[in-house]
Amino acid sequence: MTYYRLAPAVIARFLGLAFVAAAAVVFVATIVVAVASLSWLALVAVAVVVALGVVAAAAWLTGGAYVVAAGAEGYRIRFVRGAGVTQAAWTDIQDAVATTSHGYQVLVLRLRDGRSTSIPVSLLRIDKEDFVRAMQRHLQAGQNVQPLT
Repeated sequence: MTYYRLAPAVIARFLGLAFVAAAAVVFVATIVVAVASLSWLALVAVAVVVALGVVAAAAWLTGGAYVVAAGAEGYRIRFVRGAGVTQAAWTDIQDAVATTSHGYQVLVLRLRDGRSTSIPVSLLRIDKEDFVRAMQRHLQAGQNVQPLT
């Protein structure tokens, strides 16, 4: 199985949201501690748990999270809203087309039944052309098509 991971810019956006959410949680916890006259240790505990959550999210996003998983049988897509079909076998694919949609470069995998999968290549930590070539190789191998020499 080959995993195509999130681009650094996308990871930065997710972590930015995580930091904003963490700040909101600590802010609300501060108000609760002040209004309920709780110990300041309760606020420290909340802040530590939130910080550990952000660190865990960062570790997962940089190491374990992937957008596309491509194997011998087919592919799976994650983190893409509006991707269409998120999982299919290589034998179900009619063709693959690199195009532009809503200003983003995408690889569209068109299935034989008329459905499709759109993969925005800007989400990936790989060069667009390298990704398209890799997906073509997966598709050829999955459909037992030998490239012309």
